[in-house]
Amino acid sequence: MKLDHFPPELEEARPILKKLDDAGYEAYFVGGSVRDTFLGDPIHDVDIASSAYPQEVKEVFKKTVDTGIQHGTVMVLDHHIGYEITTFRTESTYTDFRRPDKVTFVRSLEEDLKRRDFTINALALRQNGEVVDLFNGLGDLKAAIVRAVGDPVRRFTEDALRIMRAVRFASQLDFTIEEQTQLALKELGHNLAKIAVERNRVEFEKLLQGQAAAKGLSLTFEANLLPYLPGKMDEWPAANWQKIQAELDGGRAKTEMAAWGILTILSPMADNEIEPFLRQWKHSKQIMQTLAAIAPVLRQHAALNKWNLYRLYAYKEDLLALTDLIYGSDSDFKKQMLTIFAELSIHDRSEIALNGGDLIKAGLAKPGPALGELIHQIELAVVNDQVGNDADAIKNWIQEGHHAND
Repeated sequence: MKLDHFPPELEEARPILKKLDDAGYEAYFVGGSVRDTFLGDPIHDVDIASSAYPQEVKEVFKKTVDTGIQHGTVMVLDHHIGYEITTFRTESTYTDFRRPDKVTFVRSLEEDLKRRDFTINALALRQNGEVVDLFNGLGDLKAAIVRAVGDPVRRFTEDALRIMRAVRFASQLDFTIEEQTQLALKELGHNLAKIAVERNRVEFEKLLQGQAAAKGLSLTFEANLLPYLPGKMDEWPAANWQKIQAELDGGRAKTEMAAWGILTILSPMADNEIEPFLRQWKHSKQIMQTLAAIAPVLRQHAALNKWNLYRLYAYKEDLLALTDLIYGSDSDFKKQMLTIFAELSIHDRSEIALNGGDLIKAGLAKPGPALGELIHQIELAVVNDQVGNDADAIKNWIQEGHHAND
């Protein structure tokens, strides 16, 4: 098969492949960019594989960076955009279930493609449009199937993260998982416990944001993967999971905050268990604090009143976005919330009667991090009605030292 039209992301990188071709080496676009080209999906990363060894790549191009030289990866900077070129390779055993103990560079594209995870990711594309499909990846794309390359038990033993990637792709692409591949998920799911939490989180997060999130979660349940992920989610009642699946399905969670917000807010966890749960997943401080703060209101465990929305002023955008997802943008709950927000003293930091320049001019602050912290304290004090939004009142409040105790 030959591709006649390249998407812009690949078209821009074709000169890299051509230069390697002209130097006597093989070079191909590989992985997700090829898969997404045939699916018509947005391309996020352009990966290039070549028969040229790292030193040979560096001889062909003038500007390179050794981004992963031990694994055969060199970044080429010749065309103002960094493109990573990785030498064809084979891999040895994976004693840590994540990374090969040894990498061997080879000249064979087939040997390189044989080590990849799924047939839909084992496609290669030359700069002339020629497609190399050794494992019927195009057929599986057409049939909407996630199938391991070769023996699925071996693929998942090599890299246990592929177990999560399988259900993630099913969710993202709305694909089914081939029978033998699915059996291997069940057999080896326990190896997920050996994978770093951060890596599992990335895949699980993409699953939650997938267009077929309900399917992806169902496959996760069927393969009994939840016991090997943080948070004891396998103990959650089916009724909670049904609500979560219904809210997530169709790719409704467009952001990380939305995905974890729906998951935690509709979970059976107590309000005070949400932050520890997110900490187990090694989330950012921002996500933990935001969801812990807004969950009681969105669960209607806390009264929807002016005092609570004062406290949630800093999280307004996330609070409203999750309100839209869980209750609907035209819901009475949303209308009541907006009415209360409208009663707040200020609705944005820019409405504060004094800005940073005013504070410096008045001799109340100096440029630097301390100035930003002072403005934040003023903002909270005004929002919480501890001081009126008036220049003189704010100056007096600072001079009296109230901010130092907040």
